[in-house]
Amino acid sequence: MSFLEGRRLRRPRMAAWSRALVRETVLTPADFIWPIFVIEGQNERQAVGSMPGVERLTIDLAVEAAKAARAEGIPALALFPNTAPDKRTEDGREATNPDNLVCRALSAIKEAVPEVGLVADVALDPYTSHGHDGVMDGEEILNDETVDILVEQSLVQARAGADIIAPSDMMDGRIKAIRATLDVEGFEKTLVMSYAAKYASAFYGPFREAVGSGSRLKGSKLTYQMDPANHEDAVREVGQDIFEGADWVMVKPGMPYLDICRMLKDRFDVPVFAYQVSGEYAMIAMAGNAGAIDKDAAMTESLLAFKRAGCSGILTYFALDMARKLNS
Repeated sequence: MSFLEGRRLRRPRMAAWSRALVRETVLTPADFIWPIFVIEGQNERQAVGSMPGVERLTIDLAVEAAKAARAEGIPALALFPNTAPDKRTEDGREATNPDNLVCRALSAIKEAVPEVGLVADVALDPYTSHGHDGVMDGEEILNDETVDILVEQSLVQARAGADIIAPSDMMDGRIKAIRATLDVEGFEKTLVMSYAAKYASAFYGPFREAVGSGSRLKGSKLTYQMDPANHEDAVREVGQDIFEGADWVMVKPGMPYLDICRMLKDRFDVPVFAYQVSGEYAMIAMAGNAGAIDKDAAMTESLLAFKRAGCSGILTYFALDMARKLNS
């Protein structure tokens, strides 16, 4: 007789209490990093048109957002600046200004809400006039010249209060250079979370609007971000970044690359994070607002999928909404 004979696989699903007992994947507010967009000014909110429910916040309101995150048990925020046009240059040098928008935001939040971890994005696209993540020579992104600037950017962010330095630029060798400089400058306790497997994706459009770089972008980022057709590239990128000193690694985008999340989790003994990027958020939010899907149910299901795929944490614009739902 087969061991399955007489077995009813539906039986454990028949009641809420039995489903809870055998549930394999659980979400908590501690699984989330909440991305926040910051702008200059005072007590001002700007809606991001392509991301319903997401706003750019002045620093004082970003501090209040951090307090809300703390109240709901969200452990960390990731900050992204919308840099004024007159501060954007070909070389993105505003990124290394210790008094730039994101550094002031880091300092203000860290002083007001020291318990919340702060993730600082390291890349030049919010600061360049051309919208690319590095310095350009004609149409070419210069790797080593960009890395030199990224190292300076990382240092001013660490001094401003960043707990996690998160390079998202995809230049070769930047993890080793950043880690070495942080250690020499006394920031050996500062974590490095590498955007190690960052794909050249169509899902970044709303984010580029939010930080003001989308209309400036000249050409594509295919020469430095990864080809969506490849998965072994992710293994090489992650392996190199771990070797160079990354504490954590990230896959970006998230849901279209859950196979990459699981593969990296199985192959490497480091925490793997995923970024549920702006385009993913927008699809769920807009479809929910249109009545095409149940927004809350889709939000929950999508975030569970990241945990099921092996992610230690998720960067998501749903963080506060999901945390409040879980806590209720």
